[in-house]
Amino acid sequence: MITTIIGIILLLFFLASAIRILNEYERGVIFRLGRVIGAKGPGLIILIPIVDKMVKVSLRLIAMDVDPQDVITRDNVTVKVNAVIYFRVMEPVKSVIELENYMYATSQLSQTTLRSVCGQAELDELLSEREKINSQLQEILDTQTDPWGIKVSTVEVKHIDLPREMQRAMAKQAEAERERRAMVINAEGEFQAATRLAEAATVIRDHPMALQLRYLQTLREIAAESNSTTLFPIPIDLFKPFLSLVEKKK
Repeated sequence: MITTIIGIILLLFFLASAIRILNEYERGVIFRLGRVIGAKGPGLIILIPIVDKMVKVSLRLIAMDVDPQDVITRDNVTVKVNAVIYFRVMEPVKSVIELENYMYATSQLSQTTLRSVCGQAELDELLSEREKINSQLQEILDTQTDPWGIKVSTVEVKHIDLPREMQRAMAKQAEAERERRAMVINAEGEFQAATRLAEAATVIRDHPMALQLRYLQTLREIAAESNSTTLFPIPIDLFKPFLSLVEKKK
């Protein structure tokens, strides 16, 4: 009886030590007497107690925040930049045996790469060409983490914190730019109006009756308003003889 109980206990201990169940997104890197024999899973895995050791690795996409970094841009402006990196483990064996902690290593590499890439760009480029900066970061990180069995799929710069002095300077610059555009638009409108007036003067010069029609149209517009003003259009030609007499006297 005692022997049977001991046997059952040993069997349960063996099963508890030997049986592992991995989820669909997990893989187990198996070490046998210190040597890696490969990655297994998902599902039920049988290990040899004491001989085998398993390290779980998740294959799900990981979103990691990159802490804000103090960056000096190429035009000597100090800013704080933070980002988010999306990556996943593609080769579980490499991610375990090539480095001690792939999460920590990827985080540190992301911080140094973010400082390096942003430091090579000017402030205007950093603010207006986010897609270019993101692409450079993703390409560099993906190349450097490939030996670790990690695939960096996306890197996004989240926020760029500017000093207050720089914010005020940029606000003044934007205001000056808006004023310049307003002045250009106003000058363009005056130029177009002057061009139209010159064309109208040419038409009136070639067709004198057009001036008389313009008089009548003006009277019609004034008459449409409720007022007691009365206008009598007098042709300027009637005053030409009097003007000639005045000039002769002089």
